[in-house]
Amino acid sequence: MAENPGMGGYRHWRLERDASGVLWLTLDRAGSAVNTLSREVLEELGRLLQEVLAAPAAGRPRGMVIRSGKAGGFIAGADVTEFTRLTSNEQALELIRRGQEIFRQLELLPWPTVAMIHGYCLGGGLELALACRHRVVSDDPRTSLGLPEVKLGIHPGFGGTVRLTGLIGPAAAMDLMLTGRAVSARSARKLGLADAVVPERHLARAALAALERGGQRRVPLGRALSGVWPLKPVLAWMLRRQVGARAIRAHYPAPFALIDLWSRFGGNPDAMYRAEASSVAQLITGGTARNLVRVFQLQERLKSLGKNGAPAPRFVHVVGGGAMGGDIAAWCALQGMMVTVQDVDAQRLGLVVRRAAQLYRRKLKDPREVQAALDRLIPDPAGAGAARADLAIEAIFEDPEAKMALYRSLEPQLRPDAILATNTSSIPLEQLAAALARPERFLGLHFFNPVAKMQLVEVVTMPGNLDAAVDRATAFVGAIQRLPLPVKSSPGFLVNRILMPYLMEALTLVGEGVRPEEVDQAALGFGMPMGPVLLADTVGLDVCLSVARILAGHFGGAVPPRLEAMVADGHLGMKSGQGFYRFRGGKAQVPAAPRPQPGGVIEQRLMLRLLNEAVACLRERVTLDEDLVDAGVIFGTGFAPFRGGPLRHNREAGAAGQEQRLKSLQNQLGDRFAPDPGWSSL
Repeated sequence: MAENPGMGGYRHWRLERDASGVLWLTLDRAGSAVNTLSREVLEELGRLLQEVLAAPAAGRPRGMVIRSGKAGGFIAGADVTEFTRLTSNEQALELIRRGQEIFRQLELLPWPTVAMIHGYCLGGGLELALACRHRVVSDDPRTSLGLPEVKLGIHPGFGGTVRLTGLIGPAAAMDLMLTGRAVSARSARKLGLADAVVPERHLARAALAALERGGQRRVPLGRALSGVWPLKPVLAWMLRRQVGARAIRAHYPAPFALIDLWSRFGGNPDAMYRAEASSVAQLITGGTARNLVRVFQLQERLKSLGKNGAPAPRFVHVVGGGAMGGDIAAWCALQGMMVTVQDVDAQRLGLVVRRAAQLYRRKLKDPREVQAALDRLIPDPAGAGAARADLAIEAIFEDPEAKMALYRSLEPQLRPDAILATNTSSIPLEQLAAALARPERFLGLHFFNPVAKMQLVEVVTMPGNLDAAVDRATAFVGAIQRLPLPVKSSPGFLVNRILMPYLMEALTLVGEGVRPEEVDQAALGFGMPMGPVLLADTVGLDVCLSVARILAGHFGGAVPPRLEAMVADGHLGMKSGQGFYRFRGGKAQVPAAPRPQPGGVIEQRLMLRLLNEAVACLRERVTLDEDLVDAGVIFGTGFAPFRGGPLRHNREAGAAGQEQRLKSLQNQLGDRFAPDPGWSSL
């Protein structure tokens, strides 16, 4: 295979022509571990396509195969960092139209084209693949294809809305674009998104076979009919209803804009291309997209902390087979680690394995992989695994004396180089470390419930911790596919400290006679994923009471009497079947409540307590900076992502105005609304 003559001068693309006349076009973005479509990458592609068309010397090619030079995957999407530099609708529109033009050049090449896909193929990467005539895909479990743009507050803009609906039918295409989900190679084949699925070693052969086949696949008649009148308006109505049940248009306009785009212009490609570009240009310069892009960048920053080069622990010993300890152990084993889980109650260990088996069957399709994960999860009532552990995690109940007694017996069993971590949600490490001979290797790894869904883990440190121990613990969090957030030891750490005033205000409102569902609706109207009263029931009212007492002891304030009474009566929320709501089959029976007006007094009381505490945590440097405060609250509580985090929201809402609202509530309701001194620095 030889370099194509006259095709030099490209930083990111490499073009070769084999002896049979097939062009092999490889994207290997310079200076990056992954392929993304920056403006420079796109412009090079456009120039290269023009040169190929104008180069008759070597004769007409048999076809072109586009592939990746990166081992990890095909193309991860557009270069998101460039989104933040778009300052006007006109700038955005020019960029999007240029991308459409280049992909249209690719689509109209007078010879067959194939995208040869392994690993990730997302966003703009899939849009490029859709502009090819064929797609052959590796059957590797890491392979995923999707258009996740809605998660960034936009929708596909390089022609993806037109090509995907034409390829697999409107119903299937809209489902992929509206959910932003990625599908496996085999699912892509069933949808008609992939022409062939083969082992990675056979991809090149499959690509050549696709070139020989020629024509395009036909959309099955049933899928095509969903875009034909009178079915089209019915499908559009159903889609709006489904999206409206999950999102408010004012908060998340992108999915609604996508439905409007297809319902108005679907079936008219030229009009839809133009409308697609205009729609994305408007969305990408709006507040929601800017904040969602920021959330994506915060997530990438946390991921990078977990890739610090330190060796991650591989053998984990978990003490405590309750809901948290058992689920931590099960998740670590799912991620390939050897795990022993210790508890004096053998029946509880049996429940750990049973819950783990359910998780593994849900996450892993191959029964052999399920069994392999179960084999890595070892019930250990005697605690023999402690002596082998690289990392021991204590996850017993939230009682300082009980934890310290455990450490006195556990620490002598550990290797001198092992790390001991606590999953405490609120107790300062210094208090617990008093029981240890080697406190420099003791830190916090605070997981959130449910472990299998919540991405964040607070890595809690105190003065005197060994840097190597902190680095290894942080690398461990990254190795189990979670986001490490560095926080210093202080009561409640970051997330629970910020969350608890919000929860306590919600329960105070209920104590004043406001219905729980009204309180929750106010929070949902702000954009929170779950109302605070239901959240308290879900976490467990006994857990909330324990944390509230600890924080009240350190920071002052009163615990709501209604919470004390509920726990005293044994109404603990979901775990007991009765809390502020009644639970049936693990689901809360929530009465309907009218959606409140934005910015109402209930919303202000709830959210200003949370926002004020975030300012306090920034002032005290509970974590390193403003971005990490926002990241912790978003990924630890689900704080309305479209607002970009509590501190970003304070700035956008106007810090002076927010402070004044707190002062007004302080005058009406007391000093729990006193503005933190840190407001003056925002």
